Amino acid sequence: MTPLRWAIIGFGRFGRAHAQVLQSLPGIELAGVSSRQAGPLAERAAQLGIERTETDYRQLLDDDQIDVISIVTHWKEHHQVAMAALAAGKHVLLEKPMAADTGQCLEILDAAEAAPGQFMVGHICRFDPRYSLAREAIQRGEIGRIVSMHAHRNLPVAPGNIRLDKISPLMGDGIHDADMMMWFTGETPGRVFARNVKVHDYDYPDLGWAMLEFPDRDGQGGAIGVVETIWCLPANVPTVIDAGMQIVGSEGMITIDCSQTGLLVNTAEQLKQVDTLFWPQQHGRSVGILREEISYFADCLRAGTPANVVTAAEAARAVAVMEAAEQSAISRQPLEIELPARILAGLDRIGQDDPSR
Repeated sequence: MTPLRWAIIGFGRFGRAHAQVLQSLPGIELAGVSSRQAGPLAERAAQLGIERTETDYRQLLDDDQIDVISIVTHWKEHHQVAMAALAAGKHVLLEKPMAADTGQCLEILDAAEAAPGQFMVGHICRFDPRYSLAREAIQRGEIGRIVSMHAHRNLPVAPGNIRLDKISPLMGDGIHDADMMMWFTGETPGRVFARNVKVHDYDYPDLGWAMLEFPDRDGQGGAIGVVETIWCLPANVPTVIDAGMQIVGSEGMITIDCSQTGLLVNTAEQLKQVDTLFWPQQHGRSVGILREEISYFADCLRAGTPANVVTAAEAARAVAVMEAAEQSAISRQPLEIELPARILAGLDRIGQDDPSR
């Protein structure tokens, strides 16, 4: 099997998580990494035994021997880098959120459709068995019609405080739960009412709540979804991330708990949950949900099949909905959600290429 030669653009914390996964997957060669910060780049690459480093990511895109690019940069750089990678003919795995605004998402949608390579946005919760199995139960009708969803995805003040100069809680984490709600219902909310609250002096507010109103298709009332994102829990909260969702149906209920990892370490300094599911290291290799996501994309590339667990149109929709939530929070008024026709057209095509959806 000819290995997929894979490179990473953006080599911060999550770029390194991508690297460790790629190094542990058979049939993949990690061909290089890129970051503008030469000193940290060289140090981090050396720690992982990565030989090729570039401070200009275009050097990786110009390399005809590189097949796939992971884009793990700051989210406001996603558009520029993704457009360049698609134009270079690479397969592209782009971390969420897809871009900084809906307009940029539309441009990436058009570029991805015209490009020879495959494109996928890394909405990791779609590869979390707790969420995917919940969706299967919903699709089987086990809880009837969804009437209420309440999700929370909260962080202690650290690491929350290292993110609040980069991205807001609603766009950074709330986008996961909004996407899950749309995945579970098969619907786009028609209206959103959101609020943000600032506690500390960072660029973005410390917490955001959004209430999503889903369409009434049968005259019985549409579902309500509440997205809770708080990045200023007390520093001594032991959880890695306090996340979960309750889905109430007309005939039952599903509860998803991501707060308990099953491993609690109590030292002289702290009591802390340890990640056992997202991207832990086990026996010297990366395991977990991020590995499932990247492995899935690699399998699609080898088989030449569409990466349909999450489509580009769905990723763009998630940005559009969270963008509307942020606008609602600023105005402190409910806001109608109107998706661009380009996104609607992509959503209409979902299922035609993959009947299992």
